[in-house]
Amino acid sequence: MPNDPSESPRPPARRVTMQRQGPILVEGPVEVELEDGTTVSSDRFRVALCTCRRSRRYPWCDTSHRKRV
Repeated sequence: MPNDPSESPRPPARRVTMQRQGPILVEGPVEVELEDGTTVSSDRFRVALCTCRRSRRYPWCDTSHRKRV
């Protein structure tokens, strides 16, 4: 039941914006678990997650994807 008071409240949903040729934008703060199990976090109001793996600051996007066209 959606309004059942016995259920614990859900945290607010995060907005994730997908871009065809760019990063994934996530409303922050966020915590990202990497493939090796390490966790990185950001308390910014919005973060850009790299999808091309060219970023020097991976997993954060530094717009390196723009240099290779």
